[in-house]
Amino acid sequence: MRQLPPLSLYVHVPWCIRKCPYCDFNSHQADESLPEQDYISALLNDLDHDLPWVQGREIQSIFFGGGTPSLLSANAYQRLFVGLRNRLRFAPDIEITLEANPGTFEAEKFAAYRDIGINRLSIGIQSFQPEQLQKLGRVHDRAQAQTAILTAQRAGFDNINLDLMHGLPGQTVADAMADLELALSFQTTHLSWYQLTIEPNTEFYKRPPRLPEDDTLWDIQEAGLRRLQALGYDHYEISAFCRNGQQARHNVNYWQFGDYLGIGAGAHGKITLQDANVIIRTQKTRLPRDYLNPDKPFLAAQHSIEPDDIGLECLMNALRLKEGILVEQFEQRTGLSLDRVAAPIARAQALGLLNVDRALYATDKGQQYLNELLALFLTD
Repeated sequence: MRQLPPLSLYVHVPWCIRKCPYCDFNSHQADESLPEQDYISALLNDLDHDLPWVQGREIQSIFFGGGTPSLLSANAYQRLFVGLRNRLRFAPDIEITLEANPGTFEAEKFAAYRDIGINRLSIGIQSFQPEQLQKLGRVHDRAQAQTAILTAQRAGFDNINLDLMHGLPGQTVADAMADLELALSFQTTHLSWYQLTIEPNTEFYKRPPRLPEDDTLWDIQEAGLRRLQALGYDHYEISAFCRNGQQARHNVNYWQFGDYLGIGAGAHGKITLQDANVIIRTQKTRLPRDYLNPDKPFLAAQHSIEPDDIGLECLMNALRLKEGILVEQFEQRTGLSLDRVAAPIARAQALGLLNVDRALYATDKGQQYLNELLALFLTD
């Protein structure tokens, strides 16, 4: 019988103060008052339907994403945590992350969040530059961003991620490095530093801004990587950097094909069913008004991953990690022999993009040309 992978929980909070023009996540502009108590009730009812998929496992990590999860009050999260602990077993060293936006009102909640049990914050800075914040549609300014980070640190959070974009409209190398240097000055344990991309179904897709030329984007990437390396940050995933071994454990579980329950409007899940020997993906009802409607089901879609696609889906995620995935992990989590993806692996090795020993992981060249490496698995 297949060994079950680690299990995480993703909780989606679908509201924002306003929708950012680059955002393609399931987020909706909030009204003056949120139906937060009704939403907490719906989340717990949603989880009740998913409990058979736990299959006796502890929850290794929880991630509150959005939207803007920090719009919900500490009282709402207190009630939610009571419900979660009554239904699930938390691992003793569980990582619990909440995404937060750095408005002053939300920053004041940080100490209460910490008291409830949230032990990691991911703060959506994106940029410290006023003109870029305006272009990106952010509702905070530079001072609020800095205050939010300091407030979180004073509240006792010693595991903080900062989300920072580069390749912004009209951005120069000097501008990007100034943003990066300011972010690094706070000495947080984790940094998500990634290039702005234009996604379908966004305002930027309808009205594309003028982004830097490819040469400038390359120079920004090279300068930033050199600086992060010089300061001892571990570049463990294509756009993720950490200090003191503080990888984002929840995200690593995604990338290494672990399981996760997904509750909340539009949330996705991935579950291995041990008895049936299949892997399923789930999606919950997307619109908040439908999710809160007791006459509509929480589960909007569920499908099994085709056996021929399981290995490819696993490696499409795992190869984003510098360490890749152990061969033993690959076989346990997919239920497949490595022979099932032998053809794309051989092509990748021949091109110098992939190493295979105890683990499968991208070479330095493979990291540099990751899209090309991943495309080899798509075309098999």
